[in-house]
Amino acid sequence: MHPMLNIAIKAARRAGTIINRASLDLERISVARKGPRDYVTDVDRAAEESIVETLHAAYPDHAILGEEFGLQGPEQAEFQWIIDPLDGTTNFIHGLPNYAVSIALTQRGQVTQAVVYDPSRNELYTASRGSGTFLNDRRVRVSGRIRYAEALLGAHWPRSGEGDTNGGRFAQMTENCSGVRRLGSTVLDLAYVASGRLDGFCGLKLKSWDLAAGSLLVQEAGGLVADLDGEQGWMDTGNVLAASPKIFTQMLAALQPKQG
Repeated sequence: MHPMLNIAIKAARRAGTIINRASLDLERISVARKGPRDYVTDVDRAAEESIVETLHAAYPDHAILGEEFGLQGPEQAEFQWIIDPLDGTTNFIHGLPNYAVSIALTQRGQVTQAVVYDPSRNELYTASRGSGTFLNDRRVRVSGRIRYAEALLGAHWPRSGEGDTNGGRFAQMTENCSGVRRLGSTVLDLAYVASGRLDGFCGLKLKSWDLAAGSLLVQEAGGLVADLDGEQGWMDTGNVLAASPKIFTQMLAALQPKQG
């Protein structure tokens, strides 16, 4: 295992311990609102501080971009960690055990290492570029399902009336699949695509810390990741499709505007 991945795993598990301990007494958690339906807790901040401390102890020259504290270190650093200490905060504060820690390492802008840790289930997803994706110690692959009518998709897109103009396109995409799940944690959605639990995922207006680790998990598990036009601008736009190859092409086709 790559030494940088080992450090990321150590950091993710330390953060997971903080999260699990806090989950035992949710009434004592301090919750603040960052925006509409966007929350942050003292647990998010404590988990991020723990991750940063672990990463900086091992690699003091690396930059770190975190959801809660922003960029620490030079913007043009060769190595940059991208972290989400608790993706699925709304689930967490409601006691719904669907949230995760996400840590990715980029080298010259390319994601090379990824960790997604689900502390409530003790499930650890890892990937190193060129070495496959693993769930705990077992290698995983995207699903082999080929019929779109049987595909189960994950989703993260705005509710109707929130300024999004793609509602019609999403209706086309969802009406012919088996079902759509909005689970509330993008990093877990992507991990589930990588491990075959979901056949595909479509998300809008996401941030780099939502996508960095999960995208590598999907790619190393044999899946495809692109924006809504099938191009590679998803890290900049925050609009993303991720799926097994057969389902990906059908999702992309379903998203295209109908002619006439």
